[in-house]
Amino acid sequence: MVSPLELERELNQLLSPEKFKDYAPNGLQVASGRPITDIISGVSATQALIDVAIEKDAQAILVHHGYFWKGEDPRIIGMKYQRIKRLLDHDIGLFAYHLPLDAHPVLGNNAELARLLGISVTDGMDRGNPYSVGNVGEFDEPMTGQQLADRLNAVLARPPIHIDAPGRPIRSVAWCTGGAQGYIEQAIECGVDAYITGEASEQTTHVAREYGIHFYAAGHHATERYGIQAVGRYVADKFNINHQFIDIDNPV
Repeated sequence: MVSPLELERELNQLLSPEKFKDYAPNGLQVASGRPITDIISGVSATQALIDVAIEKDAQAILVHHGYFWKGEDPRIIGMKYQRIKRLLDHDIGLFAYHLPLDAHPVLGNNAELARLLGISVTDGMDRGNPYSVGNVGEFDEPMTGQQLADRLNAVLARPPIHIDAPGRPIRSVAWCTGGAQGYIEQAIECGVDAYITGEASEQTTHVAREYGIHFYAAGHHATERYGIQAVGRYVADKFNINHQFIDIDNPV
C-alpha cells in the first residue's frame, strides 16, 4: 500500500508538473485519509467514474481531466458539488495531471499515441524543448492520407475526421492529443505532411486546405486514453497496488 501523499510525491517526481503553465492544478486535488491498495484510472473525473471507484472500493482515482479549471465558477455547487461530495463521503482521493501527462516522453499521451501508431519521435513541436506538449516524428514508410485515417480508426476504434491534402504522401507527422487543433499552424511551421489531434474547429479545415497539409481529428477522449493507463501501471508496479483503467465512453 501507499499513502496519498507518498503517491503524489512519486507522481510529481515522474511528471514534473512544476515545468508547465497549466489550466488546472496538477497533483492531489481531493484528499483522502485511507492508505491506497486499489486505484482506478480514467480520462476524466466524471460521476460515472466515481461510481465505479465506489463500487470497487478503490481508495484513489487517477485522471487526466480533473477539477478546478482556470476561468470556471469556483463555487462547489451543482455537478461539482455532487462529484466532490461522493469522493468525500467515500474517502476517495483524486489525482489529476493534465499537460504533464500529455508531455511525458515515455508514459505520456503523445508518447503512447506514437507507440500505437508506429511513429518514431524526432523532436517536440517546440523545437528542442523536452517538455513540449506536442511532438514531431516519422513513419517508417510513406502512406496515403486514407491509409493513415484507416490506421487511426483501427487503433482508436473511432473513425477520424480527415481533411485531405490530395496527392501528398505522409512520411512526417506532428501530433498533440486532445483539444490541440489550435496548434495546426505550429505543426505547419515544422514542415510535416500531417497533423493529428483530438478535435477540430471550423477554421481548422480552411487552414489545412490552404496550406496543403493532412489534418486528422481523431477524438479528444480517444487520443487521451493511453497515457493515464501507462501511469496507472507504473504506480501499480512501483507500490505493488492494484490498478484498473475504466473507459467511460465519450464520442467527442
